[in-house]
Amino acid sequence: MGVIKINFVDFWEHFDIYDNFFYRLLSKQFEVEITDMPDFLIYSCYGQAHLRYNCYRIFYCGENLRINWNACDFAFGFDYIYEARYYRLPNWILYDNPKLLVKQSIDIAAVLREKVGFCDIVVSNPYAKKRIDFFHRLSKYKKVDSGGRLLNNIGGAVHNKRDFIRNYKFTIAFENSSYPGYTTEKIFEPMLENSIPIYWGNPLVHLDFNPASFINFHACKNEDEVIERIVELDRNDDLYLQLLEAPWYHQNQMPSYLDEQNILLQFEKIFLIAWDKVPVAQTFRRYINRIRNTMMHSEHYLNRYLRYRKNFR
Repeated sequence: MGVIKINFVDFWEHFDIYDNFFYRLLSKQFEVEITDMPDFLIYSCYGQAHLRYNCYRIFYCGENLRINWNACDFAFGFDYIYEARYYRLPNWILYDNPKLLVKQSIDIAAVLREKVGFCDIVVSNPYAKKRIDFFHRLSKYKKVDSGGRLLNNIGGAVHNKRDFIRNYKFTIAFENSSYPGYTTEKIFEPMLENSIPIYWGNPLVHLDFNPASFINFHACKNEDEVIERIVELDRNDDLYLQLLEAPWYHQNQMPSYLDEQNILLQFEKIFLIAWDKVPVAQTFRRYINRIRNTMMHSEHYLNRYLRYRKNFR
């Protein structure tokens, strides 16, 4: 296939174009070259620099945003879209190896003894009202330790979120917003630390994870039922351990879309089929030029007509 010339733009602050999930993954199978004159541009949603590139564009987004197919040729994202140009890749795969959620034999009683706290939350976004309101509601039952910059009640923000989470039986794992498919690290990180997630966000989260392994707000009638379920598990160690023992994944098997080989296969398809089509960027530019030319011709003939009418009079 030869050298794959790529570049990255419009990613989050401190994004390293030479040390990121996509570069590391692609380098396992392809000879990859980072260049300002790429054949393939991988871009995200934090800027407009991608509009300056006329090559094939591959959109990736970790936010709850929809894909603009007028700007990209291929995409990776949260949505459930059945389209050859698209691959579902929730962003929590960027945080650690998803294979780590395949449960091995553990001493769940020993895990419970490590849970010195009731429930935690680590957040900084002041606009996620659903999450903030739930924090205050659950805190009426027992103190919820808040280790983030927002709602902090432990004397300062924690330095290592996962080390903090490990000490608690439950973790409030609410997304910033709710949308089908939008699942982030909010549920992934507490699972890694054997802290039961109290989850709200993706109403279809049960397709990604075993619903018997966490508290799913979307599976409850209302917030009262969620609180009742938490209280029940907190007061009954047997029920809590039963939940903790359940596999995170369905049948304890990682979903196939998270497999590196399947992601690489999607990139291979992209690199092969792209050459049979004109990049969206060039197609759009041709469209704009065609409109501009049409307008110029129209202006030319309009001027000729006006001159004709003037002379005729």
